Amino acid sequence: MEAKTITSRQNPLCVHLRKLAKSGVYRREAGEYLADGEKLWREAIRWNVPVRQVITTVGHAFEEGLRLPEGVEQIQVPPELMAYLSPMETPQGVLFTVERRETAMPAPDRGRYLALDGLQDPGNVGMIWRTADALGADGLFLLGRCADPFHPKTVRATMGACFRLPVWGVSLEELKDFAARGGLTLCAAALGEGCQTLGSFDLNGSLPIIGNEGHGISEEVLAACGQRVMIPMRERCESLNAAAAATILLWEMARGC
Repeated sequence: MEAKTITSRQNPLCVHLRKLAKSGVYRREAGEYLADGEKLWREAIRWNVPVRQVITTVGHAFEEGLRLPEGVEQIQVPPELMAYLSPMETPQGVLFTVERRETAMPAPDRGRYLALDGLQDPGNVGMIWRTADALGADGLFLLGRCADPFHPKTVRATMGACFRLPVWGVSLEELKDFAARGGLTLCAAALGEGCQTLGSFDLNGSLPIIGNEGHGISEEVLAACGQRVMIPMRERCESLNAAAAATILLWEMARGC
């Protein structure tokens, strides 16, 4: 398919791409999301992701062996227009739109899952998603007002994990039901009284929950947890970054297999 060339910001496709970059509501309505960069493009091709359109800077050459999937529309734009369209500060010359497919909830089992409660930073959500994929988790649950998993910064931070590992936005009741039917105990990563030290019990019978970057786990979610786990650290340290805490818990689950 021959590439089209677009030069105007007012072109309907450009308006569409800008909306995809900025609005979670629009992404849901359009049923697609935006990805940026050569790394994500390689991962999309490798994992047969349903790409709809690919936008490149005029003169950009794809890496050898990265064929354009059949039926994908290719558009070329000048560098200044790519800078306007890309949600990243440093565009890499490749943008593409991906069909957003909803993933059905898994059958309840004693798999390895992690839940995030109200994490609002897209980079944190994406980083944890990437780590969960690397360390063998079966999926990620998002509770409360978590960042949109298909925000461009989330997608970029996953480094392709978003194409492989499922994520589900759920209510607390849905998460409680899933855990109960799968024989898992909701386990809050927290500090204070009633917390067991990480390593003192088998985390693989649990479904750990990481809280908001600033306020931790909400009281409602905390009350629903049958366990609380504390990552041991020096007394002079107040807490860990959410992504760091998630990495330690995921590693402990992987190590215990």
